Amino acid sequence: MKRRSRIKRHIKVRKKILGTENMPRLAIFRANKHIYAQIIDDKGGKTLFSASDYKQKGVKKERAYKVGQDIAKKALKAKIKTVVFDRGGFLYHGRVAQLAKGAREGGLEF
Repeated sequence: MKRRSRIKRHIKVRKKILGTENMPRLAIFRANKHIYAQIIDDKGGKTLFSASDYKQKGVKKERAYKVGQDIAKKALKAKIKTVVFDRGGFLYHGRVAQLAKGAREGGLEF
C-alpha cells in the first residue's frame, strides 16, 4: 500500500515537471539502506550525472547530505546551476530533505 501511494504521488509530480538541457531534473530514489541522485535531461533522454551513498560510512542523513553536495559539485563542474527537484514521490523530510539541503549548499538552485 505504501509503495502504491508513493508511485501515485510520483506520477502526479512527473506530469508537471520536465528536465531540459538548460534546466535538468534532479531525481532522487530512497531505498531502505541507500539513497541515489541523478541529474537527467528528459528532452535528450539521458542521465548526465549520478551519485549515491554506496560505500560511504556514517549515519544515513549525513550520507544523504554528502550525496547532495557531491551531485552539486558534479553539476557545477559542467556549468549547470539550476535544476528541477523531483523527490520521486517520497515525502520531503529526513534523508530527502538532507539531500536537498546538501545540493543547495553545494551551489545548486531549485
